[in-house]
Amino acid sequence: MKHLLLALLVSRFCFAQDLSDAEQKALSEALSEAGSSPIELVRALETHLAKFPDTPKRAELERLLAKGAIETKDNRRIILYGERVLAHDQDDLQILDRVARALLAGDGKDTSERALKYSQRYERLVLEMGKQQPPGSGAGKGQWQEELDRGLARALSLEARATGNLGKLDQAIALAKRAYAAYPASEAAREVGRWLAKSGKEEEAVSYIADAFALADPRTSDADRAADRKRMGELYTKAKGSEKGLGDLILEAYDRTSAAMAARKLKLGLADPNMQASKVLDFTLSGLKGDKLQLASLQGKAVVFDFWATWCGPCRAQHPLYEQVKQKYRFSSDVVFLSVDTDEDHSLVAPFLKEQKWSQAVYFEDGLTRKLEISSIPTTLVVNRRGEIISRMNGFVPERFVDMLSERIEEALK
Repeated sequence: MKHLLLALLVSRFCFAQDLSDAEQKALSEALSEAGSSPIELVRALETHLAKFPDTPKRAELERLLAKGAIETKDNRRIILYGERVLAHDQDDLQILDRVARALLAGDGKDTSERALKYSQRYERLVLEMGKQQPPGSGAGKGQWQEELDRGLARALSLEARATGNLGKLDQAIALAKRAYAAYPASEAAREVGRWLAKSGKEEEAVSYIADAFALADPRTSDADRAADRKRMGELYTKAKGSEKGLGDLILEAYDRTSAAMAARKLKLGLADPNMQASKVLDFTLSGLKGDKLQLASLQGKAVVFDFWATWCGPCRAQHPLYEQVKQKYRFSSDVVFLSVDTDEDHSLVAPFLKEQKWSQAVYFEDGLTRKLEISSIPTTLVVNRRGEIISRMNGFVPERFVDMLSERIEEALK
C-alpha cells in the first residue's frame, strides 16, 4: 500500500496553486503515464525536474524523490536526494537513518564520514525527543519509551559502523555496546561482534553474535540469521579449534536475551499498563482527576466510547445528542458511556469542560486511538458484552445520530 500513498502525495502537486499551467499539465501527464509504480513515479519526477529545473516546488519534489528511493531501496538515489533534503531539513529521522545506511553500504572513508555526521544528528534528535513529554495522543508512555530506545539504538549502531570504518575500533565497540544497552536489537549485537572480531577478540565477539542470532527481532531476516550462524562458527572455530561447545553457547544466549527482554517488558509495563494491551478491554485509562479505569471491569456491559478533542467543532455539536442517548439509558446499569479526550495537551481539558459546562467524568485515550486506528474525530465506538467492537461511527448525522446510536446499543446488549 505504500506505493499508492506515494502516488497520492505526488499527484497533489498537479493542483499546486504556485505552479504554472504548463508545469501543471506536464506533471499531470507524466504522473498519468507512471501510474502507481514507485519506480516509474521516481523516473517521472526526475524527468519533470530536468524539464523544469526552476520549479518553485523543487524542494518538495526532491523530498518525494527521496521517499520514493527509500521505498524502492535505491541507495544511489537515497543518497542523491536524501542529502539534498537534509541540506535544508536535518530533522527528518527517516531520511537521516536511510541516508546513513545507504552511505554505509560500502566502507569508504568519505561515505563513512558523511554517514557519521548524519547518524550523530540522528542520535541528538532522539535524545532531544526523550527530554520532551510523551505525546498525549497516539502513544502510551511505554510505547513512546520503546520507540525512543529503538531509535537511539539504531543511531548508535550506525555511528559504530561509521566509526569502525574510519579505523577507530575501540570507539566503535563502545558505541555499539551503548546501542545494545539502549535496546537489545540484533543489529546492535552484530555491530559489537563485528568490531570485537576486528580487534582480535573472537571469543567475546561470538557471544554478541550469538545474542544477535538468538534474539526474537522482527528486523532479522532468514539471510541475516544464516550469516550470524556462519560467522559464529568461523569465530568459535578460530578461538577453540572446533565448533564443540558452540551449541551450549547459543542456548546460553537464548536464555540471556529472553530474560533481558522479559525484564524490559516488565519495567515498561509498570510505567505503562497498556504496553501489552491487545484488545479494547485490556486498556487502563487515566481519568481527569488522576483516577484509573480498567476497561476489563466493564466486561458484560455495552460500552459507548466518545472520542473527542477540545479543538473539534463537530464534537461540540454532537455533545447534546450524546446527552440525549445517555438520558435514554440513565436507569440501565448495563450501558456505560465513556467520554475519551484525545488532546495532546491534557492541561486544556479541565478549563474547556468548565467553560462548556460538560461533565468532568472524562478519560484520556492513553494509546487507545493508536490501537484502534482512530484517525478522525468525533468517532463513536460501541463495544458489546463480550468486549467486541460492533459499531464504529466516524462523524455523525445530526438528524439520525440519536436513533442510530440507540440501535447500536440495543444490538450490543443482545
